[in-house]
Amino acid sequence: MMNYIWGGMIIISLIVSVFTGQVEQTAAAAVSGAGEAVNLTVSLLGIMCLWTGISKIGEQAGLIKIIAKAMGPALRRLFPRLKPDSEAFGGIVMNIVANLLGMGNAATPLGINAVRKLNELNRDKRKATNEMCMLVVLNTASLQLIPTTLISLRQSYGAQSPGEVIPAIWICEICALAVGIAAVKLLEKRF
Repeated sequence: MMNYIWGGMIIISLIVSVFTGQVEQTAAAAVSGAGEAVNLTVSLLGIMCLWTGISKIGEQAGLIKIIAKAMGPALRRLFPRLKPDSEAFGGIVMNIVANLLGMGNAATPLGINAVRKLNELNRDKRKATNEMCMLVVLNTASLQLIPTTLISLRQSYGAQSPGEVIPAIWICEICALAVGIAAVKLLEKRF
C-alpha cells in the first residue's frame, strides 16, 4: 500500500512541476534531498551503533538484572503472566531501558527480540497475546528521559538549544503512555 502512496506522490509531483514550469527545481530538490537523507542516515547509524553496543555491555555486565529488579514491581503489574526471571521479561526490560535512555533506534531490535521471546510462550501463534500488545504500546508511546535521537537531529540542523523541547516531550509521552496502558488494560478485560 505504501508503494502506491509514494508512487502516487511522485507522479503528482512530476505532473505539477511540468505544469508549473519548475521541472529543474524539482529535479534539484530530489537530488539534494537524497544527499541529505544519506548524511542523516549515517549520523543516526552512528548513534544507534553506540547505544546498541552500550546496551549489550550493560546486559553482559548484569546491569539489566539490576534495572529489572528496580522496575520489577511496576512491570509485574503490566505483565502479570510473565515470570520475572524469564528471557521474555528480560527482553522487555532491555527494550524499556533503551527507550528510557532515548535509544529509540536501538530499542527497536530489542523490542523485536522481546516479541520473539513472548511468541515462544504463546500457544496460539496466529494471535498476539496481551503481553505483546502491552509491549507494543510501551515501545510506541515510550517515555524517554533523554531523547538522544531528537536532540542529535535538532543539533545537526543548527538548533541553538537542542534540548529545550525536553519538558514538552515528557508531558506528551506521559499522556500517551497513560492512555495506551489504560486502553490495553481495558481491552484486556473486555476480550
